[in-house]
Amino acid sequence: MTRPQHSRTRRSAVAGAAALAVVAGVAGAAPVAGAATPTAPRLDLIAASTSVTLNRWEGEPGVYVDLGTYVTVEGGPLEFRVKRAADYKTPLVAQQIIHKGGTTRVKTLPEGMVKDFTGLQDFLQITFTDAAGKKVLSTSESFCPNNASGRIRPDAPATSKYPESCPANPFTLGSVWGVENGWATNTSRQYEGTPVDLAVGEYTATVSVAKRYRELFNMADKPQTVKVTVRQPADDGGAGLARSGRKPAASGAPDQAMAGHSMTGGSMAGHSMGAGPKAGAPAAAAHGGHHDGRGADAPTTPELPHVLKNGGAAVSRSAQPGDATGRNDGSRVKPALKAAAQRPTGRASVPDVPKPDLRALPAWDIAITDGEDGDIAGKDYLAFSANVWNAGPAPLVVDGFRTPGKDLMDAYQYYYDASGKQVGYSPSGTMEWDARVGHEHWHFTDFASYRLLSADQSEIVRSGKEAFCLANTDAIDYTVENANWAPYNTDLSTACGVENSISVREVLDVGSGDTYTQYRPGQSFDVTDLPNGTYYIQVIANPEHRLHETDLSNNVALRKVVLKGKPGARTVTVPPHHLITAP
Repeated sequence: MTRPQHSRTRRSAVAGAAALAVVAGVAGAAPVAGAATPTAPRLDLIAASTSVTLNRWEGEPGVYVDLGTYVTVEGGPLEFRVKRAADYKTPLVAQQIIHKGGTTRVKTLPEGMVKDFTGLQDFLQITFTDAAGKKVLSTSESFCPNNASGRIRPDAPATSKYPESCPANPFTLGSVWGVENGWATNTSRQYEGTPVDLAVGEYTATVSVAKRYRELFNMADKPQTVKVTVRQPADDGGAGLARSGRKPAASGAPDQAMAGHSMTGGSMAGHSMGAGPKAGAPAAAAHGGHHDGRGADAPTTPELPHVLKNGGAAVSRSAQPGDATGRNDGSRVKPALKAAAQRPTGRASVPDVPKPDLRALPAWDIAITDGEDGDIAGKDYLAFSANVWNAGPAPLVVDGFRTPGKDLMDAYQYYYDASGKQVGYSPSGTMEWDARVGHEHWHFTDFASYRLLSADQSEIVRSGKEAFCLANTDAIDYTVENANWAPYNTDLSTACGVENSISVREVLDVGSGDTYTQYRPGQSFDVTDLPNGTYYIQVIANPEHRLHETDLSNNVALRKVVLKGKPGARTVTVPPHHLITAP
């Protein structure tokens, strides 16, 4: 298993807020009787710099635009809750949550402002004019409040409690977006949008907030003007990486230049074991996380935001993220979670306390490939992405302990009371070391299972992948009770161990899910000899019921697919799953 990274990595400050319990039903909250109605925060559009330089790399379709514009927030946090029904049959609903003291007001956003979980649609209007004053391009950008951000005054909250990015997993169920009071967030997610076709040259960009958003948030009409230089850097073999923030990735190689922690993003994308799908397979979606696409395991390095301006004085920051003397970008790099020093003692028990609720999502990112390393040449494989997430109200915590000289670890599930005290444990199987290149970490066995079913939903093919290293790759629903908006283990640098580990802790936090992308031997389905027709990809969470949950009735999800073509040239059609059209 590897954790892939999207070829256009996320702009994301590394948020360091502690986990925040989300109060169930907050979307329906009403002001306290007799209390003053809370007022909405004040928003402004600012530009960090009067000029920027953008790179147009040779062979690229255009320029990824980051003009250094920010939305500032004063007078209270800017917060939104976005939610859809679990059956995916009804459109999502977006609400602004307005806090003031102990009171809360809820304002539902007008239809069309939020179409998915990636942010406010067409929030910015951007016009480029050339040196002669001629308009050469007009475009719009959506706005994710959970973007690279920082404080704009020293007495603002030191850290942000909000998630680091807006999720893009097609089966996301709920999201929380926010900007802290006294903070500003970058309006551009540089490598997630569509590049604009600007030739090398000098331009003036005029950036403004769309009228409907100015009216909604009572913003002043104050467009920002930024001088833009578009250049084409020489191909220096990567020497210019630090200057540019990225370089073109070689075919099949992930761009790791600015792979920010995301979440939970994440978005976050998912575990994968290949460099990428073969020709004809769709590009991996940005799943709201730190490893979008399909690449090799690699530690992630956050990209820092532009220097912010406050009354004409730059807010200083060093090359390292964090809040300390000389820097105040509000970010934190969290330490890795560590397993208990010793295996548990005493009698095992499953106490009557909150437990996790593991749920499977329907498969997506479905394509026919001709296999990866180790597959049989000439075969057709059905590849896909799959996610199992934790709806809570308690995290899934599994520790593995190794007896010296043994190849397997004994795994235990832990249980906690409302105060966070461990009150029980139970055996939950084993963990095994996977020495294959691209894996090289400890897998918890029997976490999930993938099967290909016939039209009558009887099993035809079973994936060989049933052991996993758990990580919070995708923010699936941060509106559920006790959701952790800032989980620790979002990539392999914070979980899974090394070959000589004596113990390992793997955690799936409330609200987050773990995506695996099935593009390696034993994971995808060999469909070479299957007849054309209708099939179902079945994703099963906790297939052997070794983990104790609050509910076992929601552990299975199906996604319909239709196979066509001939061996060596098979195709797959993926019908929509209610309102979800992502294949």
